[in-house]
Amino acid sequence: MEGVIDAHTRDLLTRRPGFDWVVTEFVRVVDARLPPRVFHKHCPELREPRLATPAGVPVQLQLLGSDPAALAANAEQALRLGATGIDLNFGCPAKLVNRHDGGASLLRDPGRVRAAVAAVHDAVGHAIPVTAKIRLGFADRRLALACGRAAQAGGARHLVVHGRTRNEGYRPPAHWEWIGRLRRDLSIPVVANGDIWTLEDYWKARTLSGCRDVMLGRGALADPWLASRIRHWQHTGERLAPTPWAARAGILKKFAALQRSTLPERVVTSLVKQWLNHMRQGDAEAARRFQRLKRLTALDELLAGLAADTPGYEEAAARSMMAMTTAQAASAG
Repeated sequence: MEGVIDAHTRDLLTRRPGFDWVVTEFVRVVDARLPPRVFHKHCPELREPRLATPAGVPVQLQLLGSDPAALAANAEQALRLGATGIDLNFGCPAKLVNRHDGGASLLRDPGRVRAAVAAVHDAVGHAIPVTAKIRLGFADRRLALACGRAAQAGGARHLVVHGRTRNEGYRPPAHWEWIGRLRRDLSIPVVANGDIWTLEDYWKARTLSGCRDVMLGRGALADPWLASRIRHWQHTGERLAPTPWAARAGILKKFAALQRSTLPERVVTSLVKQWLNHMRQGDAEAARRFQRLKRLTALDELLAGLAADTPGYEEAAARSMMAMTTAQAASAG
């Protein structure tokens, strides 16, 4: 998801009800306090009067690192810049990140997880909440409970748990029942994460984990209406119709329009294809479009390919968005 979940994506995904809060891509912390421009790059919302998306959904700043002192110094910097919450990433499975002693690599030693959380909590916990995200372990699950306890002991306000180990990567299935073990063992709220692609997955994840809340990652890119679908079902018990291709293509077009104002065309083209690749999960039309368009290098040609053979593309996308908004308004009324 690196590169796709930026401020523009957060804006687009939160324009409809569904998300309670969102998290930035991680700010990589090594051994020094980073300048404000780095934080503003990852979290442009810091420049706004309130740290939220244009729709008003709170944004939490995420840090990734292993040195407690450096994490604490950067948490203080983030607080000075207006951060309203600090999330610590102990879940990233990327080989490069792990080789440099970041992300899930710390799960091999629960003591290091506790030290990192405690340092940040001691630095800013008096002013803003500190939270953490982990996996079920590095190579196996033997230390899953110990790592959860370590984050809690360090002062984490809540804990997001991805239901796999680092070595399992993103291979299905996510072990939601193991997340339930942490939930029962800890006194802080636990949020379930991993393999939540559909409304049915959401219900299974909640049922097997016992968690009240879930975090959406790749699933929110695969179906940008998933959070809204879940929220509507929570309020009404009704299932919304599947997200049509016209609506999916419409959000990719809006994403491209937002990105091309600041990024080179080749970069925007790559980002649109990256998001389209995520949409292949569970959507046959997105899979067909990706195979047809993945080698294109011109942005306008790519966008034309997204709309091609879609009758009433703009109108259908607008009708889909209006129908979902109307349904949500009716459920809230």
